[in-house]
Amino acid sequence: MAELTHMIDSEVFLAFSTYATVVVLKMMLMSPMTAYFRFTRKCFANMEDTGMAKTPEDKKRMLRVDPDVERVRRCHQNDLENIIPFVVIGLLYTLTGPDLSTALLHFRVFVGSRLFHTVAYVLPLPQPSRGLAWMVGMGATFSMAYRVLSSTHL
Repeated sequence: MAELTHMIDSEVFLAFSTYATVVVLKMMLMSPMTAYFRFTRKCFANMEDTGMAKTPEDKKRMLRVDPDVERVRRCHQNDLENIIPFVVIGLLYTLTGPDLSTALLHFRVFVGSRLFHTVAYVLPLPQPSRGLAWMVGMGATFSMAYRVLSSTHL
C-alpha cells in the first residue's frame, strides 16, 4: 500500500491529474457550448425544448438541424473519442514510472493538440489544421500506450 501512496504523490501523477483535469473540463464545456449554439440559432432536437415558441408553426421551425450546432456536437464527439483513451492510457502510463520531463511532454502535447483542435473545429480553420491537431494528440496517446505495453510482462 505504501508503494501506491508513493505513486499517487509522485510528480508525474500530479502532473497527469492536472492535465487530465484540463482536458476533461474542456470536454465538459462543450455541452454548454452546444446549448449556447442551440439557443442563439433557435435550433432544437426535441419538441419539449421549443417551449419559448408562441405558435405550433414556430415550434416546428425550431426543430431543425443547424450546421453550427452540428459542428460543435461533432467536436464534442471527437473529444469523447480521444480524451477518454488519453485519461485511461495516461493513468496506466504514470504507473510505469516515466521521467517527469518525458511525461510532461506527452501530457502537454496532448492538451495543446486538443485545445487547438477545438479552436480549429469550432471557428473553423482550414484543413489540415484540425487533422494535424488530431494526429498529434493521437500520437501522444499511442506513444504512452507503447510505453505501457513495452514495460509490462506478458
